[in-house]
Amino acid sequence: MTIFPPDPNLTALRLELGRLRGERGWTYDELARRSGLARRTLIEIEQGRTIGSLKTWHALAHALDVSVDHLFSTLCKGHTPPADSEG
Repeated sequence: MTIFPPDPNLTALRLELGRLRGERGWTYDELARRSGLARRTLIEIEQGRTIGSLKTWHALAHALDVSVDHLFSTLCKGHTPPADSEG
């Protein structure tokens, strides 16, 4: 029997992006300038029309001065995250 992981909470991820941007008082233009991403890309991510690549989220984490782990931990909102494996 195959056990599939729960779906990632992409809504929580995009809402966290919007929350962090808003917390800083940044417009889409400001986040675009700081991240090197297109304004249109940021709008589409926050509005749930696209997910963005790992490279995109890496740039956003650096621009927002948060870890990629912080951003991606929201993907497990609503379900138990996988256990850390040591070794």
